[in-house]
Amino acid sequence: MQPFEYASPKTLKEALPLLGSSWADAAVLAGGTDLLSLMKEGVVNPKRVVNIKDIAELKGVAKAGSGVRIGAAVTLDELLSSPLLRAYPALTEAARGVSGAQMRNMGTVGGDLCQRPRCWYFRAGFGLIAKHEGKDLVADGDNRYHAIFGDGPARFVSASSFGPALVALGAKIKVASVSGTREVDAAKFFVAPASADAREAAIQPNEIVTEVVLPGAATKNATYEVRQKDALDWPLATASVALTMKGASVGSAMIVLGHVAPTPYVASDAGSSLAGKTITAASAEAAGKAAVAGAKPLSMNAYKVQLASTAVKRALLAAAGVKA
Repeated sequence: MQPFEYASPKTLKEALPLLGSSWADAAVLAGGTDLLSLMKEGVVNPKRVVNIKDIAELKGVAKAGSGVRIGAAVTLDELLSSPLLRAYPALTEAARGVSGAQMRNMGTVGGDLCQRPRCWYFRAGFGLIAKHEGKDLVADGDNRYHAIFGDGPARFVSASSFGPALVALGAKIKVASVSGTREVDAAKFFVAPASADAREAAIQPNEIVTEVVLPGAATKNATYEVRQKDALDWPLATASVALTMKGASVGSAMIVLGHVAPTPYVASDAGSSLAGKTITAASAEAAGKAAVAGAKPLSMNAYKVQLASTAVKRALLAAAGVKA
């Protein structure tokens, strides 16, 4: 690990000027579950680390109009214990899937949204696009955990546990800089970088994620994850769904796949196919197949197509309260 300056501001106003103007200037430390690993591995070498754990403005879960505001520094344990979030099982089930006690105790909502890809080529120092001497390392190498959607050049999968749920729920993500605050749709927060110099989140080096705002819970929603082992904190494929009902039928459906693309993948055709239908095992299975119709698996990850399809089916059944 390279030497760095350490700052521990007590307010957001104190923290923001410490960030600098480039990613090399500073890194934000919350739970540290990802940042410290990246620094130890030499993937990132910030000149300054800005600890935001003691900033009260970034904490707490509270009502916000008809919805709920979640501070970026809220831990996964705190999220799971909040009664205000019981109407958002898509989000709480995603948090419950992170089974490591240390990850739940230390990991934060903002940290989950901003964590870097788990791609082993990226972690080995080959960058987000993972090329070496003109060779596409993912396409030509071990790609069993990589994307099955998208045309590249990025082939990693979004590591965020909460991303698919927040996109499905229509959440907003607020960020702040010394210039002010802005609000980003969760669906636009995650980005598939087109070059090695880009980032995978719509946040600038001088900005901090401050909170997530959930709309009023007028939907039936759920998340279903498929894991190789329950002890692992990252699944192979997930599906988060949100259903707006008209009586017993679906008025509209949002279906979002996770861990299958560089961003949470919105399966819009699958969602549209459910309009006017009731959720049954048959309609949920058909929607699952529609959700993966555009998949383009690599040489070693075709298994993810079936996993993602099944995740959609089971998430829909769970949201509608229908037994499989």
